[in-house]
Amino acid sequence: MLYYLFNDLGIGGESLARLSSYITVRSSVAFVLSLLCATIIGRRIIARLQLMQMGEIVRNLGLGGQTAKQGTPTMGGIIIIIAILVPMLLVGNLGNVYMLIMCVSTLFLGALGFADDYLKFRRRNKDGMSGKYKIVGQVGIGLFVGLMMTFSPSITMRDTSSITTDHSPEQIEEIVTEGSDIKAPQTTIPFVKNHNLDYSYLTRWAGKWGNTLGWVLFVAVVIVAVAATSNGANLTDGIDGLATGVSAIIGTALVIMAYLGSNIVYSTYLNIMYIPGSEELVVYMAAFIGALIGFLWYNAFPAQVFMGDTGSLMLGGIIAVFAILIRKELLIPLLCAVFFIEDISVMLQTGWFKYTKKKNGGKGQRIFKMAPLHHHFQKDATPGADVILNKPANGMHEAKITIRFWIVSILLAALTFVTLKIR
Repeated sequence: MLYYLFNDLGIGGESLARLSSYITVRSSVAFVLSLLCATIIGRRIIARLQLMQMGEIVRNLGLGGQTAKQGTPTMGGIIIIIAILVPMLLVGNLGNVYMLIMCVSTLFLGALGFADDYLKFRRRNKDGMSGKYKIVGQVGIGLFVGLMMTFSPSITMRDTSSITTDHSPEQIEEIVTEGSDIKAPQTTIPFVKNHNLDYSYLTRWAGKWGNTLGWVLFVAVVIVAVAATSNGANLTDGIDGLATGVSAIIGTALVIMAYLGSNIVYSTYLNIMYIPGSEELVVYMAAFIGALIGFLWYNAFPAQVFMGDTGSLMLGGIIAVFAILIRKELLIPLLCAVFFIEDISVMLQTGWFKYTKKKNGGKGQRIFKMAPLHHHFQKDATPGADVILNKPANGMHEAKITIRFWIVSILLAALTFVTLKIR
């Protein structure tokens, strides 16, 4: 709204119009607004959730301090959603296709998680929406994003990595005025210099249908990335501040990538893909980070509110959508490795238990003391239990687990940038 008032209507004069044209200014404003919004309205929403008795339902699984969380307000993801969207309405350019995709994804995934939380509240147990319906929703938003990137004429890219330059100011200025934007199913490959992956290269065997199948393959990758990352964030949200902090760290890495990729000079100098119009993603991600830090004010140990599926399904999904829009989806497995390790730990635990139960005639064996993985470190070892990894013997305090997972996420973010530099 303010963006249009200053730029299109000229309200506030030339100075405000010029300031609002700078991405760094609007990103900073979005960050501060979202942070203030989350902390100010957070208290009111928490009080409202308590009044409605929207408390967490906790099962007694032998985790230290877990039963004390019974009744803590959940569905706090509403705070994050509001804190993201309010700054977008104020300082975002809603006519930008990238901003529209992010806002639609935020609302859709938030609504999907809200429906799951609401069903848990109505049924008064942990069984909310059926898993297949969640998958359908995640596939749906992945399909929406993939098709938008396929057919929207506003979504293009320019491969600056193929340009040879001495990186002098005169040479860069010359390159800025050259080249053309193309529409292609391309993405960034880690460790490889001067090359992006064109999905149609993998389908060139199809002849004249190769380019079309390349886009189909791209859409399929988008769907898998959105569903996997969304579920991974959902599983990571198990102890106070864990998913919130990890998501904020991932978001910080992504906003740097988005800023560099949306600037023709920086992208040319660094030999990375230039994505015209994607600068609005920087404004969105700044609000995203601010909202998470503001939410962490109430979600840090001991948590006053949980985000619930309203927040966790949304966080992972929009992280994946954002990475896809800046053509960095192949970096998701490394950057979001904490989410995927949590995902894999559950799959391994379930699969191994079913296999050994069938093999041993009714008695199953577990790999971890408990899954997802963060609960493995939290739970005390059970003497004599049929568990492959029954250590550490004494469970860690959840605050220590959270901090260590944050540190791992910081290292993964740094390593992700290293894969782009060592090429």
